[in-house]
Amino acid sequence: MMNQVVLLAGCPGENPTLYREIGLPAGDPAASIHVGNDQYIIIRDIEVDRARQTRPNAVVACPADFAPASGLDADRATATAQAVTEFCQRQGLVSVTTDRTLPFVFAWYLMQQNIRLRYDADLGVRDRRTKNAAEIAALQQAQQVTEQGMLYLCRLIANCEIDANGILMHAGTQLTSQRARALAAAFFSDRGFSMGHGAIVATAPHSADCHHAGEGPLRTGLPIIVDLFPRDDRSRYWGDCTRTVVHGQPSATVRQMHHAVVQAKAAAVARLMPGNDAADVHRAVVEVQQQFGFPCSRGTLTNHASIQHGTGHGIGLEVHEPILLDEGGGKILAGEVFTIEPGLYGRDPGGVRVEDMYVVTANGPRNLNQLPEGLDWSKV
Repeated sequence: MMNQVVLLAGCPGENPTLYREIGLPAGDPAASIHVGNDQYIIIRDIEVDRARQTRPNAVVACPADFAPASGLDADRATATAQAVTEFCQRQGLVSVTTDRTLPFVFAWYLMQQNIRLRYDADLGVRDRRTKNAAEIAALQQAQQVTEQGMLYLCRLIANCEIDANGILMHAGTQLTSQRARALAAAFFSDRGFSMGHGAIVATAPHSADCHHAGEGPLRTGLPIIVDLFPRDDRSRYWGDCTRTVVHGQPSATVRQMHHAVVQAKAAAVARLMPGNDAADVHRAVVEVQQQFGFPCSRGTLTNHASIQHGTGHGIGLEVHEPILLDEGGGKILAGEVFTIEPGLYGRDPGGVRVEDMYVVTANGPRNLNQLPEGLDWSKV
């Protein structure tokens, strides 16, 4: 029987699965082809030497090495697809297995030569779910720097002066959500991290929407959700951490919301074990928060605090990776890394969310975070 052929293609700088195969974040199209135990990489000529360094056991070539008789198109993506097709023809391959990320230009050229495509829904998903020791170390480093940024920003917010209207003032200027995010971006940039997906610094009423980035002046007495998720540009792994900070004194409602969130988070962590179902982790959160009197209202913004989202997600080379800790998420594997981030949100009180990152192990989840979970950051 012919060995299975696995094709991954696209731009490694944009496709984390292909980057993991090649080990090079190239900005031009490339392909990795596994024929049995042998790996072949087709990549732009100026990247060939680097690819040989990152994957010394692979056969590395450029599109010109597999030019069809009609020649290569001037467009790089098209030329790479043509070269992949020519490679398959020279190898006598009649079918390839591929993943969800294959660009259609590759599929089109392969189909024109009657090379059958087999889709594997788990390819590039299941193998990325479980992290090896190096990946966990990269995530831990990313989370440590993320926490440094969180500490910086929450301390800054908690220790601001206020004007006559209760608006936070920093360096003589109103502190807005937008300005706070800009300060975080500068902090991370200085440390080799980037905020390609932005950040959240949001307060009432905008924080009633759990994914609102926040806008306008920040005020004393209201909870401010700070959700930072920068990428370490050296390792390309992501951090993700959320804390809620209150300048001044929080209301009794906000204190109750925060207590419910922290207790729900602990309940979720207790169920984060290999073999458990992701839905059970989420249900633990819902059960605790409902015991405190907070209902579910997914898809509907409410005036009073309610549950709006699942409990967490996988993380790695993407900030959001399968599986979700939610209904239908599936069985949890040893070696997966998840965020646990319960929250409560309403237009009147604002929002409260606390998020840490955990490694799933047979001996229980390992927290990659060190920061406290409280609302008062004035003396942290």
